Amino acid sequence: MDVTIPDIGDAEDVEVIEICVAPGDAVAENDALIVIESDKASMEVPAPFTGTVDQVLVSLGDVVNSGDSILRMDAVDGEERTESTDEAVEAGTADGSPTIVEPPPVTPEIAVPSSPAAERIEIRVPDIGEAENVSVIEVAVAAGQRVAVDDLLVVVESEKASMEIPSPFAGTVLEVAVKEGDGVEESTLLVVLDGEVEAPPRVLEPASEAPEPASEAPGPTAPVPAVETPVGSGSKVYAGPAVRRLARELGVDLVAVNGSGARGRIVKDDVKAFVKRNLGTPATPGLAPMEVVDFSRYGEIETVPLSRIRARGAQNLHRSWQHVVHVTQHDDIDVTDLEAFRATLKEEASARDIKLTPLPFIMKACVRVLEMHPQFNASLDPTVTSLIVKRYHHIGFAVDTEDGLVVPVVRDAGGKGIYELATEIARLSDAARSKKLKPDEMRGGSFTISSLGAVGGTGFTPIVNAPEVAILGVARLDTRPVWDGTAFQPRKVLPVSLSYDHRAINGAEAGRFVVDLGRLLGDVRRLAL
Repeated sequence: MDVTIPDIGDAEDVEVIEICVAPGDAVAENDALIVIESDKASMEVPAPFTGTVDQVLVSLGDVVNSGDSILRMDAVDGEERTESTDEAVEAGTADGSPTIVEPPPVTPEIAVPSSPAAERIEIRVPDIGEAENVSVIEVAVAAGQRVAVDDLLVVVESEKASMEIPSPFAGTVLEVAVKEGDGVEESTLLVVLDGEVEAPPRVLEPASEAPEPASEAPGPTAPVPAVETPVGSGSKVYAGPAVRRLARELGVDLVAVNGSGARGRIVKDDVKAFVKRNLGTPATPGLAPMEVVDFSRYGEIETVPLSRIRARGAQNLHRSWQHVVHVTQHDDIDVTDLEAFRATLKEEASARDIKLTPLPFIMKACVRVLEMHPQFNASLDPTVTSLIVKRYHHIGFAVDTEDGLVVPVVRDAGGKGIYELATEIARLSDAARSKKLKPDEMRGGSFTISSLGAVGGTGFTPIVNAPEVAILGVARLDTRPVWDGTAFQPRKVLPVSLSYDHRAINGAEAGRFVVDLGRLLGDVRRLAL
């Protein structure tokens, strides 16, 4: 039986960008056969029944349209022609190929008050067909944020696809009704906008509705757009639902995978190759599993689930510890003169409503040292054969919140003065603690500072925030007696700990980094040179 391209609406001359099967492959119903792409979306064409691929009729790069045959399949015994298939033929598919219903467009349902003066617009989950277990995987806006037409609001994901829901209007976000991890269904309220509309109707439905099935033939489910979900700093993962599902099953972060498909698309073979490469050759024995202990045998216990932030942080730290060759360099920096200078600025900073802590000075000094030692402002290529040096300085800093540790990022820290850095650090810290940080405000860091100055301690070993290659830990500022050659003098001493990836940085380089940092913080005038 020939399998054809389903009705794809107004799209014409779509391109075959991935072929998922080969002659002789056994496939189950709904397994992806090929992936096609129009100007607006990529979609998988699934198998209409369980069987074996006899012949593939298209090649990568071919241009196809609705009704074009893409391959021939032999059904398993007893499924060559069922009653449902006969009904499909009567319903209009004279050649016996399955009827495929076009999916409803991914257009948000918008409920608007009928009054011409009203501007409150409710954006809801659109018709998502028979999709189940749909959850919110990203919230891209916050209350008070301005959005333009087609700006991303949220991303939802089912077992088969992820899809972006854009804003149909320009306006200001009044309320975000969902958070990451929430389960949603059709018509669930997502976002409320104070929209810029003129006398809108009461309900704005999607521009076109999916046609009703001509019969109840159990053909393949309609292809669902494979949305490019934003990740990283301005980058996108270009992969279909089947590839995303495989990556989740194997625990692969698609951000680290290089795509070999058309226009950099990630295909299944890319994910498998990434796993093989990271397993190492020859294979090394895995870690022995931790013993499972029933602690209730020894007394009363309570199981407390980790917050989403703590759970995600634990996964990130575990991944970094597994993949980064950690070494830590410790030193004590005399910041007596810096603290004296900071004290003279206290009244001026207060007049500007700025709390001036040591962190802006440390961040400013780190940028200067990163300019002198650019290998610390870099990331290793996934093949560990190249160093990707970044010409920007986006500095992350750890913030302790009730839900766990988060790392907002100060962008272009080198171009900001001390007061500007202090203001931005305070703004991002408040946003982190009030759970109002935007996703982009936690992405794209090139170097991280983790300060425990307000907590205490004389030093610690921070874990590198991969894919960065270094992190600076700062402990509590202390007053110590320091011998000046004739007597002990009270000096302000700042303990620092530089952890780095030994695959990218050697010990001598790390030593020079810390010495240069100490020189700048020890004599703050050097920051002006």
